[in-house]
Amino acid sequence: MSTVNILIVGVGGQGTLLASKLLGKILLDEGHDVKVSELHGMSQRGGSVTTYVKYGERVWSPVIEDGEADVIVSFELLEAARWSHTLKPGGLIITNTQQIDPMPVTTGAAEYPSGIVEMLREEGLDVVAFDALSEAEKAGSSKAVNIVLMGRLARYLGQSPEKWEEAIRTTVSPKFTEINLKAFRSGWEK
Repeated sequence: MSTVNILIVGVGGQGTLLASKLLGKILLDEGHDVKVSELHGMSQRGGSVTTYVKYGERVWSPVIEDGEADVIVSFELLEAARWSHTLKPGGLIITNTQQIDPMPVTTGAAEYPSGIVEMLREEGLDVVAFDALSEAEKAGSSKAVNIVLMGRLARYLGQSPEKWEEAIRTTVSPKFTEINLKAFRSGWEK
């Protein structure tokens, strides 16, 4: 089996680290060699957070270079555009359509770009874009966006939803388990 490269991107506080932890656990349970590496920008201030997840028969490094990502999972729309250069030909971007203003937009120094999904598609990229925030809110918490997106990724990767549900039950705090299970199922159905 060749190595599969997944880039998970978002902003601080969106749960990218929990998502990568769950994904890594599932992949290990499936018998893969897995490497995970997290890069934190100014995450405590809503800055970019990036996680590399690589798996296969043997993985030597967690780093994903430009043009190597099989999948980009983006928790925020601008992050999908910011990291699109890492996608390999034939790769897939799964993105939440939620827009979180970066500091230059917040201060009025810049405007949030419009038409990001269309721009990515015009570049010939395969993009699955949907409102994961609304799906998370329907499940019971806006903080479950990460699990909604993991549900969509799991379906794309052909992973067992039952294994994901078990990983959620054993990893997530019991008081949030049911919300996360609903969020996962919502993403799986997207």
